[in-house]
Amino acid sequence: MGFREQRKYMDGGDGWELGSKRQRVVDQIPSFYGTSASSSFMYTASPYACIGQPPPFPVVRLRGLPFDCSESDIVEFFQGLDIVDVLLVNKSGRFSGEAFCVLGYPLQVDYALQRNRQNMGRRYVEVFRSKRQEYYKAIANEVSDFRGGSPRRRAPRARSNDDAKDSVEHTGVLRLRGLPFSAGKEDVLDFFKEFVLSEDSVHIEFNSDGRPTGEAFVEFRSAVDSKAAMAKDRMTLGSRYIELFPSTIEELDEAARGR
Repeated sequence: MGFREQRKYMDGGDGWELGSKRQRVVDQIPSFYGTSASSSFMYTASPYACIGQPPPFPVVRLRGLPFDCSESDIVEFFQGLDIVDVLLVNKSGRFSGEAFCVLGYPLQVDYALQRNRQNMGRRYVEVFRSKRQEYYKAIANEVSDFRGGSPRRRAPRARSNDDAKDSVEHTGVLRLRGLPFSAGKEDVLDFFKEFVLSEDSVHIEFNSDGRPTGEAFVEFRSAVDSKAAMAKDRMTLGSRYIELFPSTIEELDEAARGR
């Protein structure tokens, strides 16, 4: 089964996109396991079809993650599996060390569980089964916090990071972190729609497997523009907040060579 077919299975044929479309996924909960003609393909292919039950929602929960863990670290941890979404869980304004990871299809859950108690850095990570209700509850908490203007995303270390950003000289290049894995150049251009940019100005980063890392570089027309664009630091693209960092052409070139 190809990844494109797996994505069709998840929402009945339209393709399930990541973070920037996460709210649409929440809105479609009742139709996820419907009996439409477009979803019957996977029911026929699934071992659950013979017992007349929809397949389980393919989500696992991780616990004990390093507190500087990023979404791309989790993608790397599950290297070889199809990652549909990663949701880091925050509590009281701090990363809790827990996360949810939605996989391409149910059979991959068993493979993900084989990573239980493997190390990420110096910490071993627990991986266990979860339920779609738990995943959607975590999404609802995130969306609610964003709409309510909660400062939970601003961990105590953010202030020192802000000071460091303010002291860096701008060269016209910004590095973005926290992009939805489904985000393309058009999404980045829309995020910076106040500025004159072209697709050639946006450089999405991919790992050695060709999967997006959640990071990108953007070349602005001038250092003045890139400094002005920093006003969008921690604004959201979909339900994801995007961190911006002043960067350089040299850092961009180095990242390109490391692909």
